[in-house]
Amino acid sequence: MTSTLESMKAAIERIVLNPAHHDMLAILKGARNGAVYGAKVRFPHALVMVFLFRSGSVREKCGLVLRATRTHARNLAKFATIYKFLCYALKHYGPTPGKEGPYDTFLAGLVGSYFVFGQRSRRSGKIPSVNQQIVVYVFARVVLALAKLAVKPGHGLPVVSRDGVSAALSYHAWPVFASLSWAFVMHLFRHHPDALQPSLRSSMNYIYLQSNDWDGLRNFLWHNK
Repeated sequence: MTSTLESMKAAIERIVLNPAHHDMLAILKGARNGAVYGAKVRFPHALVMVFLFRSGSVREKCGLVLRATRTHARNLAKFATIYKFLCYALKHYGPTPGKEGPYDTFLAGLVGSYFVFGQRSRRSGKIPSVNQQIVVYVFARVVLALAKLAVKPGHGLPVVSRDGVSAALSYHAWPVFASLSWAFVMHLFRHHPDALQPSLRSSMNYIYLQSNDWDGLRNFLWHNK
C-alpha cells in the first residue's frame, strides 16, 4: 500500500515538474493562491466588522462572516484563473506566438475583472459589497502608482518629472493628499453620507456620530450604547 502511494506521488510530481505543463499548472496554482489569500484576508476582517458592528444572533453573524469569506476567496480564485488563462492564450496564440505582448496583461485584467468584479448580484441586483471593497482597494493603489510614475524622472510627465521638481513634489505630495482625502470624506459624511461606501459610513457613524450620545458613565466609557 505504501509503495503504491509513493509511486503515485512520484508520478504526479513528475507531471507537476514537467516544464511542458508549467503554464497550464500555473493557472491552477493561481486559482489556489487566490482562494487562500482571499480567505486569509477576508475572514479576520469580516469577523471583526460583523461581530462589532452588525446586529443579529451569533449564528447569523457567523453566516455573514463565512459568506463574505467565501465570496472573497471565490472571486480572487476566479479572477486569477481567467487572467492567467488569457495571458497564456495571448502569449501562445496572439500576434507574436511564444512571446508576451506589451498589452497582454492589460487585456487579461480588463476581461477578467469585467466578468468577476463588474457584475451585479443576480439575487439583489446590487454590486456585492465585497467586490466594491476589492475594486476600491485596487483603484486607490493604481492612482498612487500612477501619481508616482507621473513624477518619475525619465518616465513621467514633461514638467513635473524633472529632477528638482520631481523631488519637491514627492516630498510635499503626501501631506497634501492626506489632508484633501480626509477633508473630502468628512464633508461627504456630513452632507452626503449615502454616497459613501457602507462599511466606511458605518465606521464613521460609530466614531463621529454615536460619540455624541450617552446617558451615564456606563455608556460614556465602558460601552457605546
